[in-house]
Amino acid sequence: MQTAVADIKDEQILNLIQREGEQERGFKLLLDKYQERLYWHIRKLVIDHEDANDVIQNCLIKVFRGIQRFQGNSSLYTWLYRIATNESITFLNKKKKTGTDSLDNEALLLGEKLKADVYFDGNEIQLALQKALCLLPQKQRVVFQLRYFEEMSYQQMSEVLETSVGGLKASYHHAVKKIEKALKAR
Repeated sequence: MQTAVADIKDEQILNLIQREGEQERGFKLLLDKYQERLYWHIRKLVIDHEDANDVIQNCLIKVFRGIQRFQGNSSLYTWLYRIATNESITFLNKKKKTGTDSLDNEALLLGEKLKADVYFDGNEIQLALQKALCLLPQKQRVVFQLRYFEEMSYQQMSEVLETSVGGLKASYHHAVKKIEKALKAR
């Protein structure tokens, strides 16, 4: 009987990746355990399915290239989320540099794109929340995503984003207030 991927410990995955001839098996287990979670984390940040696919590919390439240097100073989960978050932010920054739309216009376009997306099955409230999220400054948006959707503790977020817990709490508070204001205005 095979063990469920969720039951496999990160240490077991890392041991396989470190062992000669077992790297492919170890990396496959890592993908089986974390790829979907990473995809949805990235998707919530970049919104678009195609963009999320591009970012997850870049993320997994970085993980593959860097896994041998993983030192265990944080959990594997935290390390993977840090890479996924950084790749998402890099992608969003590049997109922002090439874009000419205003923030409000971008939120409207992303909302319409999301509504037309066959992978989005949310209702009007979820769509309104996503539009409100698009209006947030990038850092507040990332912090809100990690706290609200991923249910990360402030300590985990501090490790992923490499910033102070106090700063994260302030960012989350400001994000919540802005989202509440945007939802009330609709």
